[in-house]
Amino acid sequence: MKTVIAIDSFKGSLSSLEAGRAAAEGIHRVFTDAETIIRPVADGGEGTVEALVTGLNGQFREAEVTDPVGRRIRAVYGILKNKTAVIEMSAASGIALLSENERDPMLTTTYGTGELILDAIRHGCRDFIIGIGGSATNDGGIGCLQALGFGMLGRNGEQVGYGAKGLSQLAEITDTDTVPELKECRFHVACDVTNPLCGDKGCSAVFAPQKGADAEMIKRMDGYLRSYAELTRCFCPAASCDAAGAGAAGGLGFALMYYLNAELESGVELIMRETKLEEEIKSADIMITGEGCLDSQTAMGKAPIGIAGTAKKYGKPVIAFSGAVRNGADVCNRQGIDAFFPILRQVVTLDKAMDKSCAYSNLADTAEQVFRLIRSFSR
Repeated sequence: MKTVIAIDSFKGSLSSLEAGRAAAEGIHRVFTDAETIIRPVADGGEGTVEALVTGLNGQFREAEVTDPVGRRIRAVYGILKNKTAVIEMSAASGIALLSENERDPMLTTTYGTGELILDAIRHGCRDFIIGIGGSATNDGGIGCLQALGFGMLGRNGEQVGYGAKGLSQLAEITDTDTVPELKECRFHVACDVTNPLCGDKGCSAVFAPQKGADAEMIKRMDGYLRSYAELTRCFCPAASCDAAGAGAAGGLGFALMYYLNAELESGVELIMRETKLEEEIKSADIMITGEGCLDSQTAMGKAPIGIAGTAKKYGKPVIAFSGAVRNGADVCNRQGIDAFFPILRQVVTLDKAMDKSCAYSNLADTAEQVFRLIRSFSR
């Protein structure tokens, strides 16, 4: 029996690989000669760097960068053996780096994300996987571009300031001082957001409120971004503020697409390709997936559903394990997961449930019982 295991991290508890090893342990208690293939998985958000670096034997690297409000911090990214850099923009420009009263998209910048890209270039990377979830910004990505040498200039030829306030000062964009190696770089962006740059469904209207924006600020920022999109057409005539994903990460998606020729892709599909997961699924007997909590949101493009969809393409049964199951999880059964199982075995506190050793044991024990049932029907 060949079982392929690709479980997203149980955030705050088990990493993707730890969850995979726990499931494999439970399977081997029942089928001692089973072939278990463990692959790291993430959806492009938090945990992507850890999953790919640990799963593909890469290395972590730390760089000093600018956080969303201009402080110097240390941020971690990954470099794979093939010199592909794996970056989560939230490590440098994420909302989790700020306290509630520091959130202000008029001031917060993506400059640190550009610094991470620059550090990777200096260490020989020319291929990039960038996850752009969890941003604190709404600057259209101009901070990131400034760090890479683009001139985001005001009327007097000076670099504009940080954040959407900088966008309001923007009069000219130049690329004469960009990092020369950028021409050799290829960018793949993990992005499951399809919002455009501007308008009622744009980044200012939809995402900026959680980043500290009020109604008046949203209206102004939307206008700044429209003007920025017009200036961008000088570089890329095809640039469109209506493009799907342009509004991701406060417009960073727009900047990456039209200044760095990035391809925006489904996060889980990108990760599956990098780990060659589909190739393993083709010859599997059973597919195992899961995540920390299964609910109706899981079916909205999260990793387990992407994996299940690929497995169903080849007619494979799919089992999912999760730390918890909430109302609406049954929709997962209609999206390719044949059966799902929460791993909690008794009523415990949240801290106990998320304890790494407890979660590992619970997952291994649950996998064992599920595969005991499978064995009983296969006799």
